[in-house]
Amino acid sequence: MTDIETSTVCEEGYHCSSHVGEFDLSIDATGEEGPTANQALVATYASCYLPALRVAGRQRGHDDLGKLQIDASADLDDDDDLAAIRWDLHVELDVSDEELEEIVDRGKEICHVHSAVRPGLRAEITAHADAF
Repeated sequence: MTDIETSTVCEEGYHCSSHVGEFDLSIDATGEEGPTANQALVATYASCYLPALRVAGRQRGHDDLGKLQIDASADLDDDDDLAAIRWDLHVELDVSDEELEEIVDRGKEICHVHSAVRPGLRAEITAHADAF
């Protein structure tokens, strides 16, 4: 049994349209008609991590971390492959550095994209509590 099914079409050029469940996703290798695949991967990684961080917070006794935000940056190598990802993670809740580190680390364990990304490309996270 397959768990995930998608359909991606590239009519011409470098723009692709993907149908994922009930949603359409537009990705363009040139960045002209949508985000590039690398941009989409960085955004997807962050979009997977933030809910995982909320679960991690609950597991550590914090029912509401408040507003969460990741400001991501990434480097490409000479072949335009992702070489590094960095996150500035902002958490509204005021927690100690030690608690925040525990929550951040547990979030990594829960995040499916973090597990899928090769170890050398996993996000380097700088976390800030009481950020808003």
